[in-house]
Amino acid sequence: MRRIAIVNMKGGVGKTTTAVQIAAGFAARGRRVLLVDADPQGNIGHVLGLTAPRTVRDLMLGECGPGDAIVREARPGLDVITATPAAFALESQLAGTIQRETLLARRLRDVRGVDVLVFDTSPAMNLLTYNALLAANELVLPVGMDSLALMGARQTLDGVNEIRGLWPERTLSLAAVVPTAVSAQTHASRAVLEALEADPEMGARLFRQGIRQCIDLTYAAAACQTIWEYAPRSRAAEDYTALLEWLEGRAPAREVREDDEEEAPSVVQRSPA
Repeated sequence: MRRIAIVNMKGGVGKTTTAVQIAAGFAARGRRVLLVDADPQGNIGHVLGLTAPRTVRDLMLGECGPGDAIVREARPGLDVITATPAAFALESQLAGTIQRETLLARRLRDVRGVDVLVFDTSPAMNLLTYNALLAANELVLPVGMDSLALMGARQTLDGVNEIRGLWPERTLSLAAVVPTAVSAQTHASRAVLEALEADPEMGARLFRQGIRQCIDLTYAAAACQTIWEYAPRSRAAEDYTALLEWLEGRAPAREVREDDEEEAPSVVQRSPA
């Protein structure tokens, strides 16, 4: 089973968007996927239009098992465990719990029939983020096109290296560094891409083409749809498809072209929200 955590300590870099598209994309390719929202903001439920009586908080506290927390068939092949702001209290509620950083991994240990686990995380190294990282074996790092996002990426990897030192038996490899909201015409995008390429750790796993700026991602989230449901012919759909191919080791990343133009909203047939 692949277990992928989407993480960056900087907010606003497209973590939830990337988690949803990766999870839905793998499901559309015939994998059985479980998407776990490990961010108390609970944006996965909003993006996919889901509500659930049991959430990741209940699972972490042992108040229910995975079977009760999972929303089945949120999309074909895609199951989801949602979160709500009630999960912010987990830090204090689990303060005296032994090995509380590995609770999520232990709670999900008996889940069967899943090919890919995807964890969305919060923009902080809090208890839920530690749990997601220690339940995962791969890391996908979205990086926005600004210096703060780049700093957040470096701080995230420093935190991951600390986790590796504290739990050496846990495997957590960097699967992909994913530039987001890329615009080849801007100096900011070019500067961040150059910095990522120059970084020995991030450059080795850089998805060079990145995810280009695309307003359809915003519209899709507002419509509670994935990018393939809302705008299957958009540049975002093309880029996330390429990312899935790259994660499967089946295709190289397309180079960002200097003549990439800013995208207007796609004119395509869209499913109802």
